[in-house]
Amino acid sequence: MIDAPENTLLGHLEALRGVVLRCLAVTALLFPVGYVVSPLVITGLVRWCLPPTLGGLHFFSPLEAFVVQLKLALLLALAAAYPWNLVQLWRFLVPALHEHERCLLRRWVAMASLLFFAGVIFSALLVLPLLMQFSSQFAGEQLRPMLGLAQFLGLAGWLSLGFGLMFQTPVLAAAAVQLGLVSCADLRRHRPIVMTVILIVAAILTPPDVVSQLLLAIPTWLLFELGLFWASRQEGKVPSATVVVCEDADGRG
Repeated sequence: MIDAPENTLLGHLEALRGVVLRCLAVTALLFPVGYVVSPLVITGLVRWCLPPTLGGLHFFSPLEAFVVQLKLALLLALAAAYPWNLVQLWRFLVPALHEHERCLLRRWVAMASLLFFAGVIFSALLVLPLLMQFSSQFAGEQLRPMLGLAQFLGLAGWLSLGFGLMFQTPVLAAAAVQLGLVSCADLRRHRPIVMTVILIVAAILTPPDVVSQLLLAIPTWLLFELGLFWASRQEGKVPSATVVVCEDADGRG
């Protein structure tokens, strides 16, 4: 009986190890596919985002293009393996959750995943081309652009990450309200503070130009308002479910 907690802990660690190994294995299997697809992704981004005045991309060291392609292949493999990895992690967590917790977590994870990929797509299809168009206005006879491959994809990566994270605002707002950490009235009352935080985070996550900062801050504010509306409809549901579960547990005891 003394060894039971230790055995349980070791069993959980062993199960977690299996989840991590399966996730790594699938990601590794998809890595060659990502490497083959990565040149097509680069070509598509260049054709979509770069105006003619900026020309094409350049690489400034013998291995720069190869290293960039490896990094992009890893990102593509992680994105492609995300559904599988999420299912594996879900199967690991589900036995420890109550039914209402599973329902909430399933909803939050689904919304967070959709919003993250929506932020990435929004960044790649709209924000990055607008930023490149804005940059091309400074080109002239005495100021000729020479955009590096690593610089361009690094910018695209940071913008995608920034927009994907900032698009989590409605999920965070709804989760905070449903968990009882804050009320909708508090969020409405402190809306100016929230807006200030959004602007500061947008300035940190984007390049130092007003265009990309506003393109991130404005959709984030709209998503915050959407999350506030969603939270107002869900406010008070979780505590009641928790009380029912606790009362049932006490009755059985």
